Amino acid sequence: MTQFPPGTFSPSPQRASVASILKVQGAIESRLMLRHGEQLLLSLIIPVALLLAGSRLPLKSAMGDIQQLYPMILAVAVTSAGFTGQAIALAFDRRYGALKRTGASGVPSWAIIAGKVLGVLTMVLVQVLVLSATAFAVGFRTDVQGVLLGGLTLIAGVATFTSLGLILGGTLSSEIVLAVANLFWFALLGVAGWTLYAQGLGDNGLLNIVPTVALAAGLSEAFTGSLPVLPLLSLAAWAVASSVLAAKWFRFEG
Repeated sequence: MTQFPPGTFSPSPQRASVASILKVQGAIESRLMLRHGEQLLLSLIIPVALLLAGSRLPLKSAMGDIQQLYPMILAVAVTSAGFTGQAIALAFDRRYGALKRTGASGVPSWAIIAGKVLGVLTMVLVQVLVLSATAFAVGFRTDVQGVLLGGLTLIAGVATFTSLGLILGGTLSSEIVLAVANLFWFALLGVAGWTLYAQGLGDNGLLNIVPTVALAAGLSEAFTGSLPVLPLLSLAAWAVASSVLAAKWFRFEG
């Protein structure tokens, strides 16, 4: 049998590399998230408004100073992007067959999920830049060690809420997800806000079981330069458990 050396025939089609697939899929998902009005409202506009209101209105004295208010608002923003926005977008993608059609185009399932995770990371990056600039303008301060520990805690929070969003958006119908995701968002926001109001983001004990409290308390502790051991353990447990369940239950149709 005749053997032809590589390059004999042109063009020479072949599967794209993993890096190329992730780059393209991540860019698509990032643009979709940043263009979505409801996503921006929950993930950016409301958190900025809460941060400005909490730092300027009489609410400030009840909710603590900006050093604790900013971590709580950042935790709410990550919850919005990773959990609420991700779950709703996924559910409607499944309802209208977008995920199924994307898979039929040759994009592997792992790339679809990875692209959505990259989309969340892009939104979180925008959140961090905007909210950090706003917090700095109203008096928030930390050092280099606080920034590094805060980044580590934030990564754990993103992993937790993104995997929770994959479970909800990848299993239930869009109508149910729309109601449940927003209900959970208000509940998680309420628990974190009550914790800050009642006792501050210090030694929260069993309240660290609630992922928003764990993230907010972890960020608050991290920004002081201390490693938030208990909040990180809670977030890691949530991330591992929800990732396993998401891999088991996630459906591309529904």
